[in-house]
Amino acid sequence: MSAAFIYAPAPRTPAAPPDAIAVATALAARLAATANERDRAGGHAAEQRDWIRESGLLTLSIPAQFGGQGAAWPLVYQVIRILARADSALAHVFGFHHLQLAGLQLYGSAQQQRRLLTLTVDEGLFWGNALNPLDKRVTATDSADGFILDGIKSFSSGSVGSDWLTVSAWHAPTQTALIAALPTRQPGISVQPDWDAFGQRQTDSGNVHFENVVLPAALVLQAPAQAATPQATVRSQIAQLIMANLYLGIAEGAFEAARNYTSEQAKAWFASGVAQAADDPLVQHRYGQLWLLLRPAQVLADLAARELDTVFRKGALVTAQERGLLAVAVAEAKVLSHKAGLDISSQLFELTGARSTSAQFGFDRYWRNVRVHTLHDPVDYKLRDLGRYALSGTVPEPTAYS
Repeated sequence: MSAAFIYAPAPRTPAAPPDAIAVATALAARLAATANERDRAGGHAAEQRDWIRESGLLTLSIPAQFGGQGAAWPLVYQVIRILARADSALAHVFGFHHLQLAGLQLYGSAQQQRRLLTLTVDEGLFWGNALNPLDKRVTATDSADGFILDGIKSFSSGSVGSDWLTVSAWHAPTQTALIAALPTRQPGISVQPDWDAFGQRQTDSGNVHFENVVLPAALVLQAPAQAATPQATVRSQIAQLIMANLYLGIAEGAFEAARNYTSEQAKAWFASGVAQAADDPLVQHRYGQLWLLLRPAQVLADLAARELDTVFRKGALVTAQERGLLAVAVAEAKVLSHKAGLDISSQLFELTGARSTSAQFGFDRYWRNVRVHTLHDPVDYKLRDLGRYALSGTVPEPTAYS
């Protein structure tokens, strides 16, 4: 995508190899070549996930002491956004892989981090998510050396084709949840590839079934009844900012697709008095409006990424107030990215015209993908949190979504 149209500043203190953006850009171009076709087909993009694995980007956020690239979070989010411009479903899978790795660092002991993060680098592991906090159907029963898991976990992004999962399970005796890590192929775990939404169709977000699954104590990252620290609650902010950058990447991709179509294929309206659609002052006016949806969202997403990186690197020293102010910054980015994604992906058709609705272009996938994903959690509650902060300085209460 043209640098003249998409704002993508380098992070303040890049720690990853200088070619991370170039690798992501090349990978995005490769994904874009078949994105429309695969979006229509749905299912599991096994070959394309192998491309992500082969790119080396799965180790981007892993600290250098465990063999990873040690990238700062602003760079990780830039890569997610680059991929989302081309293929938001696989960008989602990629982003949620790094969310699970962040969870290991936020919840896990030093020994667990060393074991699991080093294993991820050495074996090229792809992580999936089975940590849906609102779905309490997976139960944890105490055993001699840990727990036994039974039940079903829904909306498990990246679970199909994953090597390891981050899992949450409800512990009835304490009325709390535990958080753990498990190999996807462990006996008793089965992944059902039944995701059938009209968008984000290749996010591998099926149901994960657990039947008499042995969870050893060594793989429990957060035990039942263990109080969540401000550091541990940063996970939800990492997840929310992944979503913001997915929506923003979709908005950028939609804007660029519309701009190229308007410049190269759209016909000027007969009453405009101009020969080219791009010279129509009304078209220019509308693109100016879309640009002003995109730019503030980009600026706030980049600002939130820098603030998240600062908080994340404080580790156990992060305070509740610092975590709360981060939640405000992330909410601002999420709300604007949500609006930019929906508005740009919808309004582009008013600027490109009837011919642009042909299936050969697949422009509808931008709206379908962002519409499905923006339903993850209600944006109105983000606006409520921002309103409370604006009125009284009250920061959001830590939850799995705020």
